[in-house]
Amino acid sequence: MAITHTFVDFIPSIFLGAPEDGTELSVLPGHELLKQGRGFEAVMLTNYGSLAAVFILVFISVPLVFLVPRIYNFISAFIPFILISISLFMIFSEEKKFQSFIVFAICGILGLIVLNIETLNQPLLPLLSGLFGASSIVLSIKTKTQIPKQFISKPDFKIAKPIFGSVLSSLICGFLPGLGSGQAAIIGNIVSKTDRNGFLVLLGATNTLIMGFSFVAIYTIQKARTGSASAIQEIIGSISTEILILIFAIILISGILSFFITKVLAEFFSDKIEKINYSKLSVATLIFLSFIVFVVSGFLGFFVFLISAMTGIYCISQNVKRTMMMSCLLLPTIILYLF
Repeated sequence: MAITHTFVDFIPSIFLGAPEDGTELSVLPGHELLKQGRGFEAVMLTNYGSLAAVFILVFISVPLVFLVPRIYNFISAFIPFILISISLFMIFSEEKKFQSFIVFAICGILGLIVLNIETLNQPLLPLLSGLFGASSIVLSIKTKTQIPKQFISKPDFKIAKPIFGSVLSSLICGFLPGLGSGQAAIIGNIVSKTDRNGFLVLLGATNTLIMGFSFVAIYTIQKARTGSASAIQEIIGSISTEILILIFAIILISGILSFFITKVLAEFFSDKIEKINYSKLSVATLIFLSFIVFVVSGFLGFFVFLISAMTGIYCISQNVKRTMMMSCLLLPTIILYLF
């Protein structure tokens, strides 16, 4: 389920929350292609990246098992300073450095407050759903987005550079707390500069690599870096060599199947998206998301959801990379390791 999610998750990310042309809001590469009638192409670019990542995971898993414990033991004392360095690197890599710092600070403080509310059930749900989900959907509704007819076409891309960047950045981010695929993609794109299509390939690859590396992290350093890895750790405890081999066999099989599932779903949504009222679809999605937050996290969670959504809208309006909002996890992690 975890690996399949890294494939199909790009379908709602690309087909929902797209702003109208001519807005001053930052437009994601997937949304840019969607507005050109190439949403299927955008999904398939991430799909190819994820599929390549599955084979890379299996190929490099053996050396990682031996290398990760030695490297992690060496750098463990420097983790907060490494995270601070990565944060500064991301801020200064933006064109609008001051706005990036403000977004980083606001979301970081919000995360620090929310994650320390002891009475809040599942705080990450309202926090992340508000910052990244509801904010984009609200802006899409406000701008009355119209989606053009979508075409099924084979994407044109080069895979070597984005895969190299994704592997390098995922190795850096995959074993460090508070960092995820978004930050890995930004770092990977800076290290291995590529075009829009290449970035989508890189994004798909890092998404799957980070998930795969989280299972290696449980086995090698007994640290769960993703929710899925944490769930597996709670179910079976420590992972034996046999279980790790089984996990990678499942990753390989489910990854190949997920590639074709994602392709079929992307074709389906490409065919249907222009035939429905995009604003009504966005409203229905927002209502459903609000309902889930309320059921799981209660009134307090719903309040956090609203605050997070308003914060996300402000941050997106500053035209900086949305991954900067992941400081909601990164800043609390830095403070935790420092003190």
